Amino acid sequence: MRGRKAGRDATVGAKRKGESDVRDQRAAWAAGERVERESAKQRVARIACVAPEERLGETLAASAAMAARPQHRPKPKRRLPPEVLTDEEVRALLDACGRYTPVALRNRALITLMYRAGLRVSEALALQPKDVDLENGIVRVLHGKGDRYRAVGLDPGAAAVVAAWLAERGRAQRVAARATGVGDRSRDPLAAAPLLCTAFGTPVTTGYVRRLMKRLGRQAGIAKRVHAHGLRHTHAAQLREEGVDVGIISRQLGHRSLLTTIRYLDHVQPTAVVEAMRGRVWVPGVSVSLPNAHTVSTRMM
Repeated sequence: MRGRKAGRDATVGAKRKGESDVRDQRAAWAAGERVERESAKQRVARIACVAPEERLGETLAASAAMAARPQHRPKPKRRLPPEVLTDEEVRALLDACGRYTPVALRNRALITLMYRAGLRVSEALALQPKDVDLENGIVRVLHGKGDRYRAVGLDPGAAAVVAAWLAERGRAQRVAARATGVGDRSRDPLAAAPLLCTAFGTPVTTGYVRRLMKRLGRQAGIAKRVHAHGLRHTHAAQLREEGVDVGIISRQLGHRSLLTTIRYLDHVQPTAVVEAMRGRVWVPGVSVSLPNAHTVSTRMM
């Protein structure tokens, strides 16, 4: 008897808890409050056996709608500090790519555009062949951050690296044209492909670039953290070291205001702090005798 009574009490308690959860859940949805996806699933599973059928159907429908809402990814709590690469380290990355295969030429062009033009990885991957004017050293970014347009400069050395990839890309396009028929652009995989693409004309993904930079950093023996945005940091730091005007750096990087560029440069290359500390004078190895506490107290008396 006691066991049956305990079982009935447990069932009644579970039913009351389930009905309470239903009311709380419906009140939260009615108020537009945000409910975590896991919490919705757990509550539906808990009340499924005790809620009436009509209420259960309503709860399941609302839970499905809540779970289908896009969940905003929280920002990382800790950002890793920028690590600026040297010119020798970037050359080591280029050497790790190789020199003669189509993939090597494409990856060298990608690294060069981020390093010498300061492009974001998304901006470099979105470039079309018509956006690059190597003769005049101009790269047109049609859809930068905030969907803003800007034109950046490219030095002749970097333009030569990109030109090598364009020549290989054009050769592959001519081979495809001969295989599919002259003038048949609908069957040419590179006709509408972006500047940096695969042999099948598909775009290069940011995930591939992220894995590529880590692998090249290991092959080059670079102890620093090697990533795509670090090349943009290096570009900005080198422009500051070369004494380029902040306004030109701001336009090259595509910032909205000079204040953004100043904060960016101070974060990447805190020149003012470094120069102030380097201006201090200290001679190591020279000891200065200080009076002890007993002598000082005797003189004061």
